[in-house]
Amino acid sequence: MPFGNAYFIIGNAYAGKSTLVKLLAEKHGGILCGENWHDSYPEPLDAKEFPGLCYTRDLKDWRDFIRRTPEAYKAWIDETARECEILELRMLPELCAQGRPVFVDTNISPETLREIAAPGHVLVMLADPQVSVRRFFERPDAEKQLLYRLLLEEPDPAAAMENYRKGLMLINSQENYDRTKPELRRKRLRLRSGSSDWKIACACGRITACAFGSMKGKATARNLPTTWAA
Repeated sequence: MPFGNAYFIIGNAYAGKSTLVKLLAEKHGGILCGENWHDSYPEPLDAKEFPGLCYTRDLKDWRDFIRRTPEAYKAWIDETARECEILELRMLPELCAQGRPVFVDTNISPETLREIAAPGHVLVMLADPQVSVRRFFERPDAEKQLLYRLLLEEPDPAAAMENYRKGLMLINSQENYDRTKPELRRKRLRLRSGSSDWKIACACGRITACAFGSMKGKATARNLPTTWAA
């Protein structure tokens, strides 16, 4: 299996995916593929093949970004995720060939992961679907702070913010959240409840479900599964 030493984490925003892959890579001497790691793709992207990713690359005025309709924003997010999957699948073979464990904060869909991932090598982390809507601008990264500043500079900042949050609500809808939940019953995750990985996962917090395991309901410090027996 070409991706036998790859470990994938998927889920929604604010679930702790980026934190967990970083900690796991450090603990196990693995290769870290963190948030937006596809940005390191070594070749220039063709806007016809990757219109979603190239939209922000070629954007002239970021005010156009924040003024889109909620539906257009969600459509762009969906398209970009599809394009990111293509890039990740192109990049992973070379990383896996190095022989070290590869920990991936991934955009690859659950459907594709069921085809390519080794058994027990996928974890789904889900935060409350409204968390990223409420806390979207709390992160200090430059892009989110730029968007926040531009929204406040709009002629009607309150209306502009409401429009943008409606897009976030579509992306993080209860429907999308519930669509991921059936994955919890697809596969079983190998567990080692006494391992230090357990402690790492608990420390990330905000986890309301973990998969592909047999858990039901909310994860707590007592029933949260460890990640992998690497």
